[in-house]
Amino acid sequence: MERNNSIGSRYDFVYIFDVQDGNPNGDPDAGNLPRMDAETGLGLVTDVCLKRKVRNYVQVVAGDKPGYDIFIKERAVLNKLIGEVFEIEPVKSSPKDKQNIAARDLMCKRYYDVRTFGAVMSTGSKEKNAGQVRGPIQLTFARSVSPIVTQEHSITRMAVAKENESGPNQTMGRKATVPYALYVAHGFVSASLAHQTGFNDDDLQLFWSALLGMFDLDRSAAHGLMSARKLIIFKHSSELGNAPANVLFDLVKVTQKSEVQVARAYDDYSVSIAKSRLPQGISIEELL
Repeated sequence: MERNNSIGSRYDFVYIFDVQDGNPNGDPDAGNLPRMDAETGLGLVTDVCLKRKVRNYVQVVAGDKPGYDIFIKERAVLNKLIGEVFEIEPVKSSPKDKQNIAARDLMCKRYYDVRTFGAVMSTGSKEKNAGQVRGPIQLTFARSVSPIVTQEHSITRMAVAKENESGPNQTMGRKATVPYALYVAHGFVSASLAHQTGFNDDDLQLFWSALLGMFDLDRSAAHGLMSARKLIIFKHSSELGNAPANVLFDLVKVTQKSEVQVARAYDDYSVSIAKSRLPQGISIEELL
């Protein structure tokens, strides 16, 4: 399925962000403590967490525009949304054996996150099965540059929720934070998959904007101060790519400065890019 301005190049990117006095991604299996690699102590933020923030940004910035609704959102009944497209033209008038293809294409046109990240849309009835979509954009887990230290803080609640809770005793609770951590995630944009979902250049520019601005629209006491620090984009001159992604990612080095014993700010790290070793057919853009 083609849309206007469909991207013709592959992209790989490095996304760097940090957190101060917050929990960037709690683990529900560990009492909502910040996620970490148990063997190295490095902090983790899942790809699902990052995609959620991108979805929230798009919903706020462009959600009222045709084609920019969000499929995976709070309180959405997914099978109901999938079923709705089977009652809309041209899906409704399509031959029975091709309705699922027409429904899949319409879902890509209606929902930004479907044509960007893909979706499983075969969870409903057999008659209203829109199949699956592989999204052109994929993200890795973000991993902190240095091991993180989780701090737990006791908090109290002065108010009560029920009348029978009233009394002299305060309600106690716990809050977990990371004093500071710098995270690095990697991502990939497939031009060939973009052609299949209709992901175009306008969609790509919105995605870059989301990475740069999504934390400003996702503030909460639990997250602390989260900030996008750098977005490094490698653009290939061909649709299939001119170099392996790992070769490009190895050109970017993020290290804690040798004179810093305990990192507590972005300036405690250095980011370098070996541009002289950039493979032929690759251009680079730095945002932030």
